[in-house]
This record gives sequence, structure tokens and C-alpha cells, in this order.
Amino acid sequence: MPDRTWLGAVTHLRAVREPGVLVTLAAVRGHAPRAAGAKLVVSADQTWGSIGGGNVEAVAVDRARDMLGTNGTVPETFTLALSDKAPYEHGVQCCGGSVTVLLEPLAVVPAVAVFGVGHVGLELARILARHDIELHLVDTRPEQLAEDRLAVLSDAVAAVHVHRVAVLPEIVLGELPAGTHVLIMTHDHAEDFALCDAVLRGGEFGSIGLIGSAAKWARFRTKLAAQGHDDAALARITTPIGLADIRGKEPAMIAVSVAADLLRTSSAVDAQA
Repeated sequence: MPDRTWLGAVTHLRAVREPGVLVTLAAVRGHAPRAAGAKLVVSADQTWGSIGGGNVEAVAVDRARDMLGTNGTVPETFTLALSDKAPYEHGVQCCGGSVTVLLEPLAVVPAVAVFGVGHVGLELARILARHDIELHLVDTRPEQLAEDRLAVLSDAVAAVHVHRVAVLPEIVLGELPAGTHVLIMTHDHAEDFALCDAVLRGGEFGSIGLIGSAAKWARFRTKLAAQGHDDAALARITTPIGLADIRGKEPAMIAVSVAADLLRTSSAVDAQA
């Protein structure tokens, strides 16, 4: 990676969807190799930056990788004395001071794919775009993904990826990162069915949601079973989507309901990952 700064490392890890830990010298008392504020980024097999080398940095790397190994989500601190009389694990540092080190987990952000950016899909995208996620928008209708229509997402917190496909939106499934939460809500029941069939055939996905009525799902369920999908596979698809006690049919209300249900479901799924 050309950019070896800690900030470049954080950006790189987010882009490749790899977890890491940001290590900061939170406080320095007396003499130490680096001043407070020095930073180091640790991944499973690489490091970027430095908090001074020696025992303190080696201990920080070990603890950061322990955090990665247990999927830790809560920041931690530890304090080390830089003295030849202090306990050490990776060699003596006798600068004479002591340091407090802060470890902050850098989690992989959730990914959500919305197939169908019609009235409800766009309202849903507006809500989800306010969150720190990777948001994929897919539609076979060029006008639905026109730049002027998506201008409402210009201030998005999310990293928004737009997939314009003329046919076969299911090919986008192969481009999504592992663990993506999939919402199927296109304008065409044939597209919806093809997506349901494809998402059950392969790929590492999080939750799978299908918009529609019980009657629609009954038809889909029969056809999917005929395509060879067993009950366990069919149970992966949640339909209808949204919170059951929000019954409005306005696009914005449906979007709020679906977003709330998705955030609740995805939090549970991601916590188990």
C-alpha cells in the first residue's frame, strides 16, 4: 500500500473490508520514544506507523491481535513502565518514563444491497445513507438511478455504490462483499423471483428480505421449492419485511419500517458473525 500513514492504513482497511485496531499513545509520563498522540494501525498480518518500537509496541501489537481474534468492539487501555525493573515481554526499554496505550477496534462496516430503487427503494436509500455502512443500489431502469434523482444522497455518510444493469440484476450478487444484507424490492416479480433463486444458490450473505404480500411469497415458495430449494434455504428469506405494527403504505412510511427492521436484524446477525 503506497500510503504508509496511519490514516492511509485506516482508509485502506475500510476499503478492503478488513478489521483492524488503531493504537494510540494516549499519555506519556517522563521519557519515552514517542510523544503522546503517536499512532499505529494493526491488522491480522500487517502494521502501519509506530508508537516507538521495542517492548511497548510489541505488546500493543499482541494485544491488538488478541482483540481482533475475539472480535472485540470495546476500546481498551493499558499502561507500561519503561524501566529495566518493570516486567517485559519483548525486551527491556529503560527510557525511564511510562506510557498509557489506547486500543480502538476498527470494525468492518455493514453492507446493504437494495435491489429496486423505486419510490420505496429511494426513500429507504435516503434513510440508510445516514448510517456508516456500505450501500449498494441496483436497478435495471436507468431513470431510477439517474444522477439528478440520486442527488438526495449527495451528503450521504454511507459509501454508496450504484449498479446500473440493463438485465439480470442477480449478476450483481457476485460483486457484493461477504455478509451483505440483501433487500429484494424491484418493480418486477420476475426479477424478484430470479433474485431470490440466485441468492439462495450461493454467496455469503447476511439477512435476506423480500418485499411483498403473503400471497406473493406463497407463489414464490412453491416455485422455489420446485427449483430444488429446501425448507432450510427458504427460511433464509424474510417476507414481508418491515415492522409488523407499522401498517402505512406510503413509500416513506414503508421505508422507515423496513430500515428499522433491517437495522435491528442486521445488528443481531453481525453480532453473531
